[in-house]
Amino acid sequence: MNFASDNTAGVAPAILEAITRANGGYAPSYGDDELTARVERRLAELFEHDVAVYLVPTGTAANALALAQLTPPGGAVLCHVESHIATDECGAPEFFGGGIKLVTLPGQGCKLAPATLQEALDRGPWGGPHHVSPAALSVSQATEAGTIYRPSELRQLAEIARARNVAVHVDGARFANALVRTNATPAELTWRAGIDVLSFGATKGGALAAEAVIFFDPARTKGMPERRKRAGHLLSKHRFIAAQLDAYLADDLWLDLARHANRMADRLAEGLRAGGIKPAWPVEANEVFVPLSAAADRRLKAAGALYHPWYVGSLPAGFAIPPGATLMRLVTSFSTTEAEVDQFVTIAHGG
Repeated sequence: MNFASDNTAGVAPAILEAITRANGGYAPSYGDDELTARVERRLAELFEHDVAVYLVPTGTAANALALAQLTPPGGAVLCHVESHIATDECGAPEFFGGGIKLVTLPGQGCKLAPATLQEALDRGPWGGPHHVSPAALSVSQATEAGTIYRPSELRQLAEIARARNVAVHVDGARFANALVRTNATPAELTWRAGIDVLSFGATKGGALAAEAVIFFDPARTKGMPERRKRAGHLLSKHRFIAAQLDAYLADDLWLDLARHANRMADRLAEGLRAGGIKPAWPVEANEVFVPLSAAADRRLKAAGALYHPWYVGSLPAGFAIPPGATLMRLVTSFSTTEAEVDQFVTIAHGG
């Protein structure tokens, strides 16, 4: 019963097989191989748009390099106060950006509301020799609360940002989980909604170490090849990242893996809710946040269940954590089984 993170899951068999196949023979290095070219073509087809693609091994690298590319030193990136880039990336965007500043904003369910963004841009102070200037907006899809932005919500944020010449970046570590929940197309959830750059995650979805920075305007990528190299994220044996993404995208595997993870999250939430344990937010991706009593926590830990306590400042209005309970994050993955879910639910309810 491992619900600690989708990072704790292994590698999807088809992706592991692709890595093994790529290991045969020789291939040009540093991204000049055919597998990389094929992934780039596939992503352009998938997003129905001309794109510039930079493969990297980690989500932190994808986010940090994307934001550094969009934001000049002395510029600001606006993001949710509990976003991954603000709380869990050890200052990577600021480090790779040579002095950019993250400006954090509140929002229920770890989502930014258009009015909050507009107020922050109007309030300032911005610019001049004393203040940073807004250069980018970064949102997470899905968010750190497991909630998602619909295309209409992204369009509203992007319109506000564009009016101030602010670029829009999406941290898509769980982009697939959000996509299958919305039933939107990749294009509708990105560039058609005004998104400029996407950190396209595969690692949490079932890959070993594979992420892509996707620019929907290739003109924005001047200097990006050198930025990636200087940061140490241009792999010499680049084909092994490409092989993972090639298999991930083939025959819609990435969507099938995400659908399974989401179904397991739904099953988990429904089972817990049936016994009176109500999730804090609607379950929209593959994360479930529930308050567990100390007794339930002890039972689950004794049975070997793994998960983490979670502390947030954006709980829904009217939602209260019962006395003696702790909010817990439960994450499902492509490898989560129904049996694991049902066992967890039974023990949580005292069975």
